[in-house]
Amino acid sequence: MPQINILPKEVYQLIAAGEVVERPSSVVKEMIENSVDARAKNITVEIKNGGSTYIRITDDGCGIEREQIRKVFVSHATSKIATADDLNAIGTLGFRGEAMASISAVSKVELLTRARGENSGTRYEIAGGEEISLDDAGCPVGTTIVVRDIFFNTPARMKFLKKDVTEGNSVAGVVDRMALSHPEISFRFIRDSKQTLITSGSGDLKSAVYSVFGKEVSDSVVPVDYSFENMQISGYVSKPTASRKSRAMQFFFINKRLVKSATAMAALEQAYKNSIMTGRFPMCILNIELNPMLVDVNVHPAKIEVRFADERSVFNLIYYAVKTAVDNDRSVKTADFNITAQQVYNTENLSSLKKQETYSAKIDFFKKREEKPVQQTFKIQPREDFWQLDSPVRGLSNSKEKKNIDIEFEDEKALSEDKASAKKEKNVEIPDFRLIGEAFKTYIIVELDKELYFIDKHAAHERINFERLKAQATVETQLLLTPETVNLTKDELDAVCANIDLLLKCGFEVEQFGENAVIVRAVPSLVDDCSVKDLILEIAQKLLEHKTDILPDKIDWIFHSASCRGAVKAGDTTTAAEQELFVKKLLSMPDIRFCPHGRPVFIKISKYDIEKQFGRVQ
Repeated sequence: MPQINILPKEVYQLIAAGEVVERPSSVVKEMIENSVDARAKNITVEIKNGGSTYIRITDDGCGIEREQIRKVFVSHATSKIATADDLNAIGTLGFRGEAMASISAVSKVELLTRARGENSGTRYEIAGGEEISLDDAGCPVGTTIVVRDIFFNTPARMKFLKKDVTEGNSVAGVVDRMALSHPEISFRFIRDSKQTLITSGSGDLKSAVYSVFGKEVSDSVVPVDYSFENMQISGYVSKPTASRKSRAMQFFFINKRLVKSATAMAALEQAYKNSIMTGRFPMCILNIELNPMLVDVNVHPAKIEVRFADERSVFNLIYYAVKTAVDNDRSVKTADFNITAQQVYNTENLSSLKKQETYSAKIDFFKKREEKPVQQTFKIQPREDFWQLDSPVRGLSNSKEKKNIDIEFEDEKALSEDKASAKKEKNVEIPDFRLIGEAFKTYIIVELDKELYFIDKHAAHERINFERLKAQATVETQLLLTPETVNLTKDELDAVCANIDLLLKCGFEVEQFGENAVIVRAVPSLVDDCSVKDLILEIAQKLLEHKTDILPDKIDWIFHSASCRGAVKAGDTTTAAEQELFVKKLLSMPDIRFCPHGRPVFIKISKYDIEKQFGRVQ
């Protein structure tokens, strides 16, 4: 039988250190959390060589009384909790009492501190878990901790540290996240003697977002402020037009503690459904305030994973808060012009112009320069609901030579009456516009308030159809003159037959027909007869692939498919009159900015941007 050994102190401390001290950034995280718990208003973090050789954290918190200092570096010694019951309602960032003991076990630590009420401060040194000195020192109220030479006594672990740049970036990320979770604290970050971050500490989260991420991100977010079942959520989420390629900029905080939560992530992305493209992700900085007894943070050594007593309530809180913020956003995607006159005109023309004396005073606008486009806003009054019309918006013919966008206003008088009624009852006003025409049989061009709007007629028509289907209590259907038989595989057939009631709710009257087919007798009124077979095949495949999806999701993507099939296609011919009526319909629905797949319905180009390309403005 193997011998059971009681490990000596110098060994078990190193093992415990492995749970907390993985790299310099984990050291910084633990010490900043202690500063926050000490009610500091100003925190300065300084590192050198990525933090591997030098970390200094200074705060103006409550400080540590001299007789308590040695306890700081004893494992499981903490001022945050006292009894087992305290673990059920943790209100501080730290609580286990492991961090400083683990850090001092693998590095050289110097502590300077003075508590309020003390006449002098204290300087304490410890290295590798062994005390070196305890002396008087002159210092202000608060605490300064210097950590040098991480893993100096465990060279095998030191080999796992990455390059200084990588470790430094990881530390910077920790400081950024702490600054976002505590905008009421002023953070200052110094990296290799260069200050790279400072926040105001004013309590304004938007200011902290600006300091951490810059103006571009700060301008691309909208506020969130929502209450639900004694929980409060606040912060910012990105506009749908500012989605990203990854989830790297999704920050969730529970009572100002950074957490990872699949529930929160799912709720956020569900709120953006039908607003951003597949494969794109929203960003967020969201803090949820709830009773500490309803969340368990004592799950993982890093304290980043949590469990909620009621996952559904948290999901609903985030979903409705973000959905409200996204729906209230009226921003429109702006065309990005980074083309300069130097790129527009070739060298020969430029040289020729330079030879002409008459252009000598004006030629400077050809010089290459980096200029950002001026952002402007598409202003339409918010609506309470869609402007309801008696007739559907749908395509009537599948011919590539001619396909109508059939809005079916009876006449301009009726249109005016509908418009006046809508304005009065729904507070929706269609702005004045001028139809320019159509490009590539795909994009309708409109002049509106010194801006050009390029409308993707398929994307816009698809979204109009989608919203109309969702708004109907009972989907309008049309019987097929000749019922359509659709052959399916056995698996597809099973999936369709298992969802007959769902399809009926979505406007499809379908039943099994023989061993390998279904017969379709009715479809939503906006669907063309000739697209029925392909549409049923598409729906059958989705039903097969997404068996476990919840009912609302299934309804949504069935409506997606029907809306797409019923929409006018790129390349279809539409008359000027049809285009004008279509634009009026679209502008009466200001919430429509994206197709159901998340692509923008229109983009805008300002007069200023165009004149800048021609050198009329600087």
